[in-house]
Amino acid sequence: MTLDLPVTNADAPTKTLPDAQTVTAVTKWTDSLFSFRVTRPASLRFRSGEFVMIGLPGDNGKPILRAYSIASPNWDDELEFYSIIVPDGPLTSRLQHIKPGDQIILRPKPVGTLVLDALLPGKRLWFLATGTGIAPFASLMRDPETYERYEQVIMMHTCRTAEELTYGAQLVQNLRDDPLLSELYGEDFASRLLYYPTTTREETPLMGRITDNLASGKVLADLGLPPIDPAQDRAMICGSLAFNVDVKAVLEGFGMNEGANSDPREFVVEKAFVGEGV
Repeated sequence: MTLDLPVTNADAPTKTLPDAQTVTAVTKWTDSLFSFRVTRPASLRFRSGEFVMIGLPGDNGKPILRAYSIASPNWDDELEFYSIIVPDGPLTSRLQHIKPGDQIILRPKPVGTLVLDALLPGKRLWFLATGTGIAPFASLMRDPETYERYEQVIMMHTCRTAEELTYGAQLVQNLRDDPLLSELYGEDFASRLLYYPTTTREETPLMGRITDNLASGKVLADLGLPPIDPAQDRAMICGSLAFNVDVKAVLEGFGMNEGANSDPREFVVEKAFVGEGV
């Protein structure tokens, strides 16, 4: 169940915080996961997949800031973020209480490695995420440039329970049902965006960790895809530090190399993911 709380421009307060932006909507996905939308600074330009620093004032008045991937695409008039709630987290313990009309601090200096320019040209693009690591891919999946560069996009997302997959599942379904994307890329657009959600604790039709499903080839068999080919396959990784390290090792085992904005290669890793302790 989700709870959407919209706000109109007329409800927005006068900005008083430094780099203040106004919350326009909040959606609660589970007891520990929520997304929210805020106004977009007029000067902000970013590439889909990048992150910014957002935060709230602490008890001492100093801002508590953390890196958050922008979940909305670069063409959106607003900015969307997807967050976990850590009860004792310095920021999320406060951020979980925001409501439409409230202000947050947003530093308009986007950076990040999960951008299309950091990858060599290819045919298939793999998005590999756990938990809220799906946020940058929520941006990239909604960017038409992704489908102009790649013939097929595969979104692999793993969470503990099925409920925690709801945000990504709803996003993918909305994209597949989008008439504009079907008009741009043909009625077979749904076959160009493949979704492979798995759980690790709750029993569901698809189980297992991303590393295991990749290394064993199970995901390839389930989706009817050919073996991973370093000449054709590209990948982006976003999750905890341990997840990033493990998936990187699997991809390197396929003969793929890590790239960066200044040195495009077969895969890239985001190291500023917001995880435990936030």
